[in-house]
Amino acid sequence: MKIVAAFLLAVLGGNNSPTADDLKKILGSVGIDADEDRIELLLSQVKGKDVTELIASGREKLASVPSGGGVAMATSAAPAAGGGAAAPAAEAKKEEKVEEKEESDDDMGFSLFD
Repeated sequence: MKIVAAFLLAVLGGNNSPTADDLKKILGSVGIDADEDRIELLLSQVKGKDVTELIASGREKLASVPSGGGVAMATSAAPAAGGGAAAPAAEAKKEEKVEEKEESDDDMGFSLFD
């Protein structure tokens, strides 16, 4: 990522086709020793391509990547012998979940004094 960032900084600075020395100079300015092989790999992959097109195609690829939030919660109901006892137990579980939700909203799971 550091090499990609250095490449993008060079392009942003007006150098549309930065060389390996340009990238080493950018990375060296912040104290990073870059791997020559990785720089050459990046430069070979982007050679002759427009940076804005590369970024646009990267966005399209990232749009198809799932990004969390779709976690399904599994719930299991224990079978009740009497049948009537299952409803109050389910109500108690719902109430507990509501209370836990309210507590986690207030402090988001963090406490300054723990």
